[in-house]
Amino acid sequence: MASIYHRATLCFTLFFFLSSAAAAPGLSRGPAALVEQQPLVLEYHKGALLKGNITVNLIWYGRFTASQRSVIVDFIQSLSYSRAPAPSASLWWKTTEKYKGGSSNLIVGKQILHEAYTLGKNLKNLHLRALATKVNQLNSVNVVLTAKDVAVDGFCRSRCGTHGSVPVGRRSARTAYVWVGNSESQCPGYCAWPFHQPIYGPQTPPLIAPNGDVGVDGMIINLATVLAGTVTNPFNDGYFQGPPTAPLEAVSACTGLFGSGAYPGYPGQVLVDKVTGASFNAHGVNGRKYLLPAMWDPQSSTCKTMV
Repeated sequence: MASIYHRATLCFTLFFFLSSAAAAPGLSRGPAALVEQQPLVLEYHKGALLKGNITVNLIWYGRFTASQRSVIVDFIQSLSYSRAPAPSASLWWKTTEKYKGGSSNLIVGKQILHEAYTLGKNLKNLHLRALATKVNQLNSVNVVLTAKDVAVDGFCRSRCGTHGSVPVGRRSARTAYVWVGNSESQCPGYCAWPFHQPIYGPQTPPLIAPNGDVGVDGMIINLATVLAGTVTNPFNDGYFQGPPTAPLEAVSACTGLFGSGAYPGYPGQVLVDKVTGASFNAHGVNGRKYLLPAMWDPQSSTCKTMV
């Protein structure tokens, strides 16, 4: 069975095309600004969603430090951790419960380290699929994470992460997988914005990464995006807008929005740690702080930010 791919355009540039020019202070209001903006609606295409307890297996390709791995593991655990102070990562994730079928409870499962670069440092989609099949089980999401010195087809040019599915077992069963790369040394201005100066558009000052790692904190934004897309549109027939080959999904439909008052090139008003000066909008486990993108709320048909 062919794998299904969803392009995740996880940088603010798409936001230029999705936003009304009237939303940004100082921008001219030409004839296009007079056209009434149509509401954003992600249509449900009647397919299966990932609900209930979902095991998240992590496949680390390349060298990650123990600290980097802990930031990402803590983030996934934070999505089901209800005791963090508000605003919390779990409250952000609860928006997925408003999509049909109830809650999606993510549980960290196996972790596999591939530090020897056995497939090389230039990966194609077939390599990502091969890594994703290292764990073969249903009702799971296999997360492939590539290190900062690993190039992937399309990485930094058209995508910062993707999600899709691969066959598992018999009877045409499928399991979901995602891939996200560390852009620190390849394109932080594309895949780690707003923690780095953007490649395109207004050159606003970068925010300070909440976990002190521009590449990994950027990965959190992209991982959050593809995980939300995975549970709400795992097999290309769930919730999305636009063509199925390039869908706008739960978070990718809201690209560039992190706090209230956001407009193209400006992430919005977020919280700032008084000690470190780092920007964040969600608390997690072990005192972690994260900056999470807006998610489309199917009840209000709006992109909701945490602050």
